[in-house]
Amino acid sequence: MPLTAGIVGLPNVGKSTLFNAITKAGVEAANYPFATIDPNVGVVEVPDKRLDDITQIVQPKKTVPTTFEFTDIAGIVKGASKGEGLGNKFLANIRQVDAICQVVRCFEDDNITHVDGRVDPVSDIETINLELILADLESIDKRLSKTSKMAKAKNAEAMAELEVLEKLKEALEANRLANSVEFSKEQEPIVKSLFLLTRKKMLYVANIGEDEVADPSSNPHLQAVQALAEEQGAQVVPVCASLEEEIALLDEAEKAEFLADFGLEESGLDRLIQASYALLGLGTYFTAGVQEVRAWTFKLGMKAPQAAGVIHSDFERGFIRAETMSYEDLMKYGSEHAVKEAGRYRSEGKDYLVQDGDIMLFRFNV
Repeated sequence: MPLTAGIVGLPNVGKSTLFNAITKAGVEAANYPFATIDPNVGVVEVPDKRLDDITQIVQPKKTVPTTFEFTDIAGIVKGASKGEGLGNKFLANIRQVDAICQVVRCFEDDNITHVDGRVDPVSDIETINLELILADLESIDKRLSKTSKMAKAKNAEAMAELEVLEKLKEALEANRLANSVEFSKEQEPIVKSLFLLTRKKMLYVANIGEDEVADPSSNPHLQAVQALAEEQGAQVVPVCASLEEEIALLDEAEKAEFLADFGLEESGLDRLIQASYALLGLGTYFTAGVQEVRAWTFKLGMKAPQAAGVIHSDFERGFIRAETMSYEDLMKYGSEHAVKEAGRYRSEGKDYLVQDGDIMLFRFNV
């Protein structure tokens, strides 16, 4: 199952508009026959200039980018952790995603009513985070009741878990997210088993006005979000959702011209895709031949056989070696033959850690 980032936000912050842009920019599901796409899942191509550069050199019959999924999460209101609004659905959906993209309103528009009657993105973030914290606290309290009894009986596993639970409870009660708490390598599996919402990786999507796209830093609401995110060690991606919805309908030539008019080299949606991709610790390797140049998503830290398994399980099961060159070397020398002549073409074994940008040919036998 591919990793996915969930898009969350309060009413009227631009969450639906942004997701509309994602789905309009999305690839045809028919191109990916093994993927069943739900109505609330948008699949987008991961923009990567390296794929275009490799294509220019190899001149294949076709080029296939890798993809990334965004999931549209049910809207949230105050009291969601207690079942208010679509609270239960919100919490159930957010448990299924691997990272959270919080859309916060950073634009002024008298025609669009804010749920709280004022534009205050920091307050919006605090509202959503509080609901996640309260939901996590409820989970922790239920677990504590059982674990503390076992710990009193000197059960070693329960005692280790109790230490983790108490540390998390203290942080959550202080309105701190679980992902702000540091744990030892031995404690991490315990934390992971709790499936906490505030342990998920998170970034903030600041929805700005069209007149601020060329210079987002002048927006005081964005500045406030950036200050909060810095405290949390989180990232902020400014976008104009309404503009992204328009851009998503354009072909590549029109898109480039449209962005140039605003003094931009890439769209906010492209930046969001790249930031979400990186947030989840994902990388891209490439396969390149005259039939096809293709980008593949892998989890950073994967060894060569596991990365080969991204293409097909047989590649992993029968892995022999990975013939590898780097994107940088291909660009430097201009062809695979020249890379080999320079002694930069490598044969990597089962213990090789695949690097972002590797161009690979897997040898296998089953």
